[in-house]
This record gives sequence, structure tokens and C-alpha cells, in this order.
Amino acid sequence: MPPLVELVRASLQRHALWPCRGPLLVAVSGGVDSVVLLSVLHQLAPESGHSLAVAHAHHGLRPEADAEAALVANLAHQLGVPCSQARLPVRAAADQTRESVEMAARRLRHGFLARAAHEHGASRIALAHHAGDQTELFFLRLFRGAGGAGLAGMRPLGPSPADPGIELIRPLLEVPKSQLLEFAAAHGLAFQEDASNANCEIPRNRVRHELLPKLRGDFTPALDWVVQRTATLVGAEADFVHAEAQRWLQASRRKPFETLHVALQRAIVREQLWQLGHEGDFELVERLRASGDRVSAGADLTLRRQADGNVTAAAARVPEFSAAAESGLLWPSRGEYDFGPVHLQWSIPRSTRPPSRAIAGRECFDGDRVGAQINLRHWQPGDRFQPLGFRSPSKLQDLFVNRKIPAAKRRELLLATTATGEIFWVEGLPPGETFKVATTTRRGLVLRWRRAR
Repeated sequence: MPPLVELVRASLQRHALWPCRGPLLVAVSGGVDSVVLLSVLHQLAPESGHSLAVAHAHHGLRPEADAEAALVANLAHQLGVPCSQARLPVRAAADQTRESVEMAARRLRHGFLARAAHEHGASRIALAHHAGDQTELFFLRLFRGAGGAGLAGMRPLGPSPADPGIELIRPLLEVPKSQLLEFAAAHGLAFQEDASNANCEIPRNRVRHELLPKLRGDFTPALDWVVQRTATLVGAEADFVHAEAQRWLQASRRKPFETLHVALQRAIVREQLWQLGHEGDFELVERLRASGDRVSAGADLTLRRQADGNVTAAAARVPEFSAAAESGLLWPSRGEYDFGPVHLQWSIPRSTRPPSRAIAGRECFDGDRVGAQINLRHWQPGDRFQPLGFRSPSKLQDLFVNRKIPAAKRRELLLATTATGEIFWVEGLPPGETFKVATTTRRGLVLRWRRAR
């Protein structure tokens, strides 16, 4: 096998992974994979004319996290590379959004990496996923019944889930873990072992330590290569079907959904589920594809495929409408929600322009500024709000008085806050000043509402 530096150089060139502009940001956890990646890229960067920057996310989940952060900072200092670090509130975020700790950590980590990329002027972020990671992911997704898109695994180049304007590169995808360990030993690289990697109660670790060694020993030592070839084949076919699904979804005149090939129907439903924030397992996709009935997607959400093929989300109704009522809500790309007698509908276009005129029952916001989760409730004493055009927040009660809104009606008006409690919308008032759509807005949030008579 060629030396590691040659393998990485070939991957960078074959997949055109070096950024077209600015430095390359390297995500370094402190483990052997990312430490080796940084060392190799530091050797290759001068010949490519690129500079590097380092980013380290401190998740605060393990006792060795502080030591990892110190190791990465020291390594970056030794190499003369700028380094950004951030401690992420993973457990608090998981408790707030009710997602798993792993999912919260991934979401916050990608958000931090995207911010660090902007801070350093980088358009691409290098991740240290290697051939073994790809093989583990293949079997984990196979056991979940994933289709071609899932079995295709990670790609050498792809968009950041936190910022489509930032791209992720993976130069080590064809490199086995053993070669990374050999390189680290030969060059005396210091790294921090993650003790949780030995915990076989974690499905990925059980695949790594129990399943894969048996498959390599009893069937083929070239397992990583076999998986890589299979992933390449099914990935290309999945890409084709995905492109056809996108073309159908974006078409102004569509062929009837029922006349489409079943593979294309599944891809269309799955794509919309991704946009609505759902992974879309086989059973959910099939139920929506085959029927227009409402399908439960959890305790608080139902999904429905309409006759035209569009999949919509509808949240559970809030039966009581009182000052104490409050509801948390995750924004998918479009959907609807009933809060007492107020019916809300929203969509999240990839971009939007500042509205040219006010439309009753409709407001536009900067979707990234609002965030992925909001809370709906009524006015409470002490609430402060900064409407459009105001230089600073004012007491909501004073705003109601100035607009001559009767006291009885004030307690009926609905308002929405971000996950941190900042009010960005109040029924009947202009949108929040700091959440307005601007020329720099990359993703909008269009909110429509109506109150039952």
C-alpha cells in the first residue's frame, strides 16, 4: 500500500478537495485519526499553496475532554496554525430539544465548525473519517434497513449540515485505521484515546469490535474494499433517483404521483421527510407512499401525503387556550400547527427577499436567526419586545397600550420566542427588528396565521 501522505495527496487531487479560496479548516478532536490528518495536511499544504486553521469542539461529556482540548491547542501552537475552540452545552441542548445526546452533540459541533470556518475565512472543513468508519456506517445503516442513499455512506465532498455554503471534505475515506496508527507511531504523534470507544453497549463499537473482526477473519480480509465498492455502486444509483425526485418536486407541471415508478415515489417521499426533519425509515416512507391517510410520526406530530404527492406535517392541537399554555415546536421546512383557535402555517425557503409590503396574517423572518426550535405562548407580565423599526426592546404591555389593544384581548394574543426566550413575533404587531429579513438572509421563515371566528 502506498505511504499515507501519497494516499491523501491522491485523494485531495482526485476529488478536488482543496478549497478554491481561503484556508482549509481542520476539525481536530485530539484522537489519533484527526491528529494524523492534521499532520499530513500540514505536510501537503505548502505544495498546494494553502494554509490551515484548526477547530476543536469541547463537548463536556467525558473526563478527558479538558485534556483533549489542551492537546489540540498545544499541537496547533507547535505547527503555527490558528486554533478555535468552544465548549458546547450538549446535555442542556439535548434536554431542551428532547433529542439524543449524540444527535445534540453532532448538531452543535457542526454549527460550531461552520462558525469557525467563517471566522477564519475558510470555505471547506476537513474531517478525519477513514475507511473503517465508512464500513461501520454501512453495516449500522444496513441493520436499520437503509436504502441506497444510506448505504452509499459518507462522500469525500459534501455540504455542511449546519451551513450549505460550507463544504466538508474527507481525505481519509480510503485509508484503513491501521495505517493511521502506524503513521502516528512512526512520527511520534501524541493523541488522546477516547475511552468510550471500548464500550460495546454502543452499537457502533459492537460492530467495530465484534462483527467486523469476525467478517474479516471468516470471510474476507478485504472487507473495507468490498464495502467501499458496494457503496460506490448503490450510491451512484441513489444519486440518479434523487436527482429525478428533485426534478419532479421542482417541476411546475408534474406527472401524477401514482404513475411514477415505485423507486421514484419512495425517493420523493423520503426527500420531503428529510426537509421536514425526519430520517424516514422504510415503514414510514411506505405508509406515506401508499396512502393519503395521516401517519403518526411521534406523540406530537402527524404526517400526510396529499394526492399531488406533497408531504405535509401537522402538529397536535393544544386543547386549552390560556395564559399558562405553552408549546415547544421544531420547525421543519414546512408544516402547520393549531394553538387553540390560532392556525399557523409556515415554510422555510432557502432564501427570501425583504417583503415589499405588509400582508395581513403573514410575516417573514430570518430563519437562521430564529433557529430550529421556538416556543408558542401568550403574553406574560414583564415581556419585552423590539418591533420592526424600534431601536431597543419595550415592555409588551406598553406596546399594547399605545396600539389601544383592550386588556382582555391582550391575553388572547399569541406570541413566539426563540429557544433562548427572545420574542420574535407577536400576533398583530410588526415582526421583531433583529429577526427581519435582510439582504444577507440566507434562509427565510414565512409564517402565516389565522384565528378561528
